[in-house]
Amino acid sequence: MAPEATTLKGQPLDRAAIESLLKRRFFYAPTADIYGGVAGFYDFGPPGCSLQANIIETWRRHFVLEEDMLEIDSPMITPHAVLKTSGHVERFCDFVVKDSGNGDILRADHVIEEVLEARLKGDKEARGEKVEAAEDSKKRKKKLKGKTGTEALKLDDSVVQEYSETLAKIDNYDGAGLSELITKHDIRNPSSGNKFNLPVYTQNLMFGVSIGSANLPAYLRPETAQSQFLNFSKLLEFNNQSMPFASASIGKSGHFVDPEGGKKHNRFQEIADVKINLLSRQVQLSGKTDATSIALGEAVRNGVVDNETIGYFIARVQLFLVKIGLDPTKIRFREHLENEMGKILYILDYTLPSANNLHAHYAKFCVDAELLTSYGWIEAVGIADRSAYDLSCHTTATGIPLVVRERRNEPLTITEFVAEPDMSKFGPRFKQDSKAVQSAIAQLAQDIKEKMSLELKENGKITIDVAGVEDGKVELTSELIKIEQKTRTDNTREYIPNVIEPSFGIGRIFYSLCEQVFWTREGSEARTVLSFPPAIAPTKVLLVPLSRNPDFEPIVADLTRVLRRQGLSTRVDDSNATIGKRYSRNDELGTPLGITVDFQSVKDGTITLRDRDTTTQVRAGQGEIVEAIVQFVQGTENWSQISARLPKFEGQELD
Repeated sequence: MAPEATTLKGQPLDRAAIESLLKRRFFYAPTADIYGGVAGFYDFGPPGCSLQANIIETWRRHFVLEEDMLEIDSPMITPHAVLKTSGHVERFCDFVVKDSGNGDILRADHVIEEVLEARLKGDKEARGEKVEAAEDSKKRKKKLKGKTGTEALKLDDSVVQEYSETLAKIDNYDGAGLSELITKHDIRNPSSGNKFNLPVYTQNLMFGVSIGSANLPAYLRPETAQSQFLNFSKLLEFNNQSMPFASASIGKSGHFVDPEGGKKHNRFQEIADVKINLLSRQVQLSGKTDATSIALGEAVRNGVVDNETIGYFIARVQLFLVKIGLDPTKIRFREHLENEMGKILYILDYTLPSANNLHAHYAKFCVDAELLTSYGWIEAVGIADRSAYDLSCHTTATGIPLVVRERRNEPLTITEFVAEPDMSKFGPRFKQDSKAVQSAIAQLAQDIKEKMSLELKENGKITIDVAGVEDGKVELTSELIKIEQKTRTDNTREYIPNVIEPSFGIGRIFYSLCEQVFWTREGSEARTVLSFPPAIAPTKVLLVPLSRNPDFEPIVADLTRVLRRQGLSTRVDDSNATIGKRYSRNDELGTPLGITVDFQSVKDGTITLRDRDTTTQVRAGQGEIVEAIVQFVQGTENWSQISARLPKFEGQELD
């Protein structure tokens, strides 16, 4: 069971309050709201768009610029053939269950988590322990019915332990295991109280579309990574054939490495001392959820983290999340369980030359960066060692080698079995299927070629598997193909690189950040604040003229021009509300600084600068204030330093 979520200041977090704020101030709103909305779809308003853009821009600086990544962009639609090859068509699925009464379809593991956690909260209440409710009682009673609510019902200690252990390893259950849990614990739909139709089944997560008048099958892309794999050869050429290198699309990056180099990273020592909270696979399987604080250098040395490159990007992800304002104590890295690796590994449908090695490499280590929210721990970033899987699959499907070729320092003598089709007879025999048959021959492993060489000599023919050609079996005679052992000198090394991939869920990071920086001022729950870091805040500076006196207008207009030339977003509030109320309603928009223009400004050109979090103010000339704002937003000076060197000002904070 996840710890209770708290505000930035450690207060109990009221989910209803933060979600009400975000919708009321139009950070986001349900899509087509006036038509009743559509579950899971949202429109971002002005502050939401700015916040998202600032998160993405910080991501771009932190990863693309600092890591010298090659950025590409691709269409939102991906052809069916690409996603068939990648495995998404067959295996990009969740386990779901259907409500026996109203037909609602819910994700099976999530509904089990919701119900069991609700029962554990009810047990805590029955034992007299304090439980902070994320929703008000009326909404909770309406939402939770039957045996799924948080009634103050004490459970046996053994049941509490069983529920806790089940929740700790919920991600490791397959469809049959989830069905068994639903039956065993009488899990019902929390919103209706109805039982579910069993067994649990899989539902593909992609949205199917068609392209053009020919209705070519395609999907809204489930990930941006595929475009990086498909363009690998172009990226390698752009990078002057130099390895390793990294590429990126908004929300996702990929680092291509030489598998024989031990996946070392030349900047690993820079982050070796960065500590993360790691929830290992072993701890989860023991029925616990206790994360351990460990430095990445120690984690890699001890084999807790598989290699330097994946360790490096775990650290970089941690530093990025903290940079945009997330609390490091509310970030953990959870290692995937074996069943989750199976969901990610799509290679089961493919026969590759080194499929076993691919499985071992890809399944070795994969973690999710999870953020603590009022919904519990939610996955925000996935960091996976995808091995050579994707490039190998696309090479096999297209016949185009997505490989790296490097000149060897010393020539290598190789003795191997070589299969050579007689193309003068091969083409007429197989016609349009020639390419598929040749690809199948090229994929034959050395031990298979050796066996087939003997079979060809003895019987004059061999049979190979070729999917989609004839009945899946193709007979090749000695007139069509020769398989002989040959010795050659190789001056060029050819290999398929491995990929380390961090993948970011911007929407989840957006919401989690809003929860973690939310708080209310002491003594006034109505005065809510979003303490975004200055670089992330939607608006940097609020301009507040004391009144609508015409003498203030040119000063406000000049400040607006000067600040915007510095690349700083501003907002003017010249309403009739008091200064305190105007500041307060911009505090809940997360605006870090406020400038007040008053009659003293008209006399001597000085203005006041207010800090959102402390509400303290300083007063100085326009040049000094603008310089302080620039330094503050860029992170080269904090408020304590500014308030220490500029004259303090008291006033203009009354409601």
